[in-house]
Amino acid sequence: MTRQTETLEAALPRAVGARVTGAWVPIRNLSPQHRPRISDHLLALNERDRLLRFGMLATDEQIRGYVDHIDFERDLVFGIFDRRLEVLAMAHLAFEPAGDQPGTVVEFGVSVSERARGRGCGARLFDHAVTHARNRGARTMMVHIARDNTAMLGIVRRAGADVQFDGSEAVARLLLPQDTLGSQIEELVGHQAAEMDYRIKMQVLRLDRLRPPCLRQLADKH
Repeated sequence: MTRQTETLEAALPRAVGARVTGAWVPIRNLSPQHRPRISDHLLALNERDRLLRFGMLATDEQIRGYVDHIDFERDLVFGIFDRRLEVLAMAHLAFEPAGDQPGTVVEFGVSVSERARGRGCGARLFDHAVTHARNRGARTMMVHIARDNTAMLGIVRRAGADVQFDGSEAVARLLLPQDTLGSQIEELVGHQAAEMDYRIKMQVLRLDRLRPPCLRQLADKH
């Protein structure tokens, strides 16, 4: 049983946790079944990170309400998971009520756990969201950013967004190119690879639960 677990763990991409520039990071589409994991991730954010994500010091009750009201039929939500299937980072791509009709404006929001800082998760999620928005006919992406959020400001500026400041907040407006065969294939391949990564991690967790507690603790140290 231990050998099976080790074999599966060895098959996992090493992007999450590694600081290798250009390394692939599995980003999975999230669904209603992931609400508990999304909630755990957002509730773990400190006051500073809650302010950056929501533009306010969101309370636990407000965060739970936000998660409960995510419209997975209309919007897209993406997540980066660690080996324990805990959400390291997530992004919410909110579509206008008109949905994915040509010319739609979408709004991007992202949060990254403190332990996942410096790995480029925010940039990867932004690029991922741009591809998905393009492929659904969106033409403009809006991002509300705190003036002192230099990391996110750098991401949107490198993408070519127009950034306007208003007090303590900045609003970035990025015009999106039309989708191409390449962008559609990129989304499809990325989706399939991330799904495989997620299933491997899930199988590893199931096998790990069969280990004696002492072996689990030993494995966690390594």
